[in-house]
Amino acid sequence: MATVQLRNPTEGRTYYDRKKTDGKTSMEATRCLKRRLSDVVYRTMLTDYSTVQATGPGGHRGTTQTSSAAGSHPHTSSSDKSLPGPVTHQRRTRQTATA
Repeated sequence: MATVQLRNPTEGRTYYDRKKTDGKTSMEATRCLKRRLSDVVYRTMLTDYSTVQATGPGGHRGTTQTSSAAGSHPHTSSSDKSLPGPVTHQRRTRQTATA
């Protein structure tokens, strides 16, 4: 994340440049930017966690823990479903060209 922030004119790049003008080396300024980004990610995770606690499983109101994507049983996967009947191969006879 820090590398991408430094490539583009973002808030991260502005923060990095400010640290450099404060006398930090490139490595120190990068370390400060990484720490700031990790703090943002951590706060976002905490916010998401508290939202899930309020809304329920899946993070959306009204969701259930059962899945209907693969079947009515929550442990059924798409590979557990029956396949169509056996394949029958019909031989094709080669047609001869009549001149």
